[in-house]
Amino acid sequence: MKPLLPTTLRLRADLYRLVRAFFFERRVLEVETPILSAAGNSEPNIESFTTTFSGHVDAGARERWLRTSPEYPLKRLLAAGVGDCYELGRVFRNGEAGGRHNPEFTMLEWYRVGWDHRRLAEEVIELVQAALALVGRHADVRTCSYRELFLDTLALDPLTAPLDVLQRALGQSTVDPQGLTRDDWLDLIITHRLQPGFPRDRMTVIHDYPASQCALARIRRDDPPVAERFELYLGPYELANGYHELNDAVEQRARFERDNAVRRSRGLREVPVDGSLLAVLDAMPDCAGVALGVERLLMCLAGTDAIADVLAFPFAEA
Repeated sequence: MKPLLPTTLRLRADLYRLVRAFFFERRVLEVETPILSAAGNSEPNIESFTTTFSGHVDAGARERWLRTSPEYPLKRLLAAGVGDCYELGRVFRNGEAGGRHNPEFTMLEWYRVGWDHRRLAEEVIELVQAALALVGRHADVRTCSYRELFLDTLALDPLTAPLDVLQRALGQSTVDPQGLTRDDWLDLIITHRLQPGFPRDRMTVIHDYPASQCALARIRRDDPPVAERFELYLGPYELANGYHELNDAVEQRARFERDNAVRRSRGLREVPVDGSLLAVLDAMPDCAGVALGVERLLMCLAGTDAIADVLAFPFAEA
């Protein structure tokens, strides 16, 4: 066994107990949703695993997609009136294997009815602080808007700066610019210039992203408009991604179709959209939701940069 393994197995068990107690105290219901679905995730930067059902055709679609998150079925439960809920379970992403990624990992996702993204970010901070206390730690917190982050650190406005200014802001990092969009350059600035400098004992919470990065979040009509989403980092690690959730089925279908158009342009396979979600999305209450990577949090708690150190068996040994 690896030297860290017995310790991190116990730490994972302690974290699961803490998570369940945290939500029990707040009357957030634990639920379990399907891992296999007839629909997939259309996000162009995420690839899914698929499998084939060999039973009777009356059982439904033969091709099934392993979930990349429990988001769509959880939203269907919200539309059915389940209220505040969470799921702690395994998810799968094809092609994501390496020192900090494993194709199979654990995600904690939860939803709060009547909350916006800013209020939910505060609860994520509370949970992460409670997790840090398991190992005798505490983190300072910096909360800022996406715009403030760029203005404070690079003296540029990410919402209005010309593309050539963003390209120069990448500094000494060299990338192939072929096919890169404005949002790709913004992401590269965060991952290559800003994120590595986040202090290890600080949580950095960034909110109100460019509207073009809305994903499944609502857009607020500021000038310019912004997406009501947040990301939380602990040190240089992105731990959580949350939204003030869109509940407009027409707009959501259009976003799915835009995703598939991008996939086509990249030579990727189109993904069947979740018609069951779209059928009920207008009935989903006003809410905020967030997904947190459990292995990332465990890596921070264990003080390791290798995801293999917090897994019983990594992908290569599974």
